[in-house]
Amino acid sequence: MSEPIERLVDLTDPSLNRIYNMSVEEARTVLNEGDSAAVRRIDGSFALVARTGKRIRMARSIDRPLRYFIAKRHEGPSLVVADRISTIHEFLRSEALDDQFQPAYTRMVPAHYVLEIQLMGCPDPNPTYTRFFTPNRDALPTNLDAIGGRYVGTLAEEIGKWLRTVPETEPIGVPFSGGVDSGAVFLVTYELMRRLGMNLGRLKAFTLSLGEGPDLRQARAFLEPLGLGLFLEPIEGDPSGVDLAEVIRVVEDYKPLDIQSASMALALLRGIRERYPEWRYLIDGDGGDENLKDYPIEENKELTVRSVLNNLMLYQEGWGVDSIKHSLTYSGGQSRSYTRTYAPARLLGFDGFSPFTLPNVIEVAEGIPFIALTDYDVPRLYALKGEIVSRGVRAVTGLEMRVFEKRRFQHGALNGEAFQRHFGHSDTHYRRIFQSMWT
Repeated sequence: MSEPIERLVDLTDPSLNRIYNMSVEEARTVLNEGDSAAVRRIDGSFALVARTGKRIRMARSIDRPLRYFIAKRHEGPSLVVADRISTIHEFLRSEALDDQFQPAYTRMVPAHYVLEIQLMGCPDPNPTYTRFFTPNRDALPTNLDAIGGRYVGTLAEEIGKWLRTVPETEPIGVPFSGGVDSGAVFLVTYELMRRLGMNLGRLKAFTLSLGEGPDLRQARAFLEPLGLGLFLEPIEGDPSGVDLAEVIRVVEDYKPLDIQSASMALALLRGIRERYPEWRYLIDGDGGDENLKDYPIEENKELTVRSVLNNLMLYQEGWGVDSIKHSLTYSGGQSRSYTRTYAPARLLGFDGFSPFTLPNVIEVAEGIPFIALTDYDVPRLYALKGEIVSRGVRAVTGLEMRVFEKRRFQHGALNGEAFQRHFGHSDTHYRRIFQSMWT
């Protein structure tokens, strides 16, 4: 016989919610009412938990990880909610309940869904999922100038909202490689700060260099022709200082590409923190690849260009909550992998912002008629992102943005030989380190 939830332990930090059109408490009330269309109207990013009697509802944006775990007590079950597996584990240990813990028993709330749990007991029922964000596909014309203007224009709106929340004395840093996404974020941020009369001396573009990597050269080649080279600040380090076991502990995952990316993020943010102990605000380009479907399809045996173009938000959400491939422990797509950005920033005390992850920006991206523009041609798909974003940056800022060949974050800070030496391990190696954390 099922028992009602006797205890809800919400370990999330409400100050991390960034909501522009209502208070966090008002947003919880919206979530509690169960109207998914109303949840979509919450403007910003959030990880929310709401309770009425036996019913718990949870919802999150891509950039706010949210996990839960059901613990059994003599008095009745407890639902423990947090942003990290380790936070849940530490709470269970404090309550002498850690003998129930397995990392795989924690569950991640998938982005863009209202997750509802009615009763907890024996056995625990499955939650239900209701979408609150379903963008219309192919909603835009095939004109690349129009697409770019809409996409980067919406990006600028979101960056503008965020800039107005940053205290006027606080500096703003952009993790910067000179690639399309970090380039667009930097140029739009620069132009908006200029138009708003903000002190441009607050702005820096931080580029990681772990020795002979191509990103620092690319960053200079991006900024200097625009007369913006003075904003560039290299952060140098040694790849031998990267501890894979530590990175896996921080990210709480084992996917090699995400761990490699997080390794670079940790190295960069540590360098910034050592140089600027009080620095807080960062804005980055995470999510741009997912939005414009710019990942090497040939590197993933499960994917074809048709699966990428025919599935709604595949890179953002994975195969979807109704799919056999959907992981209850980890969700899917960027809904899972955003911890590569979130966790290093939280560990080192930064307040990070990724405007490409916001529903308003994703909605424009999903409206792009990718099939009509590419006819399923992979090289045309790869070329599309640079075309759209550079045209959009020109329309919004008047600046000519250079577009370089795509390169992952982890491949830009050090040369290929050094990368293979430090990170060229098998998937099994990464997974084994992860499993050893909980043994």
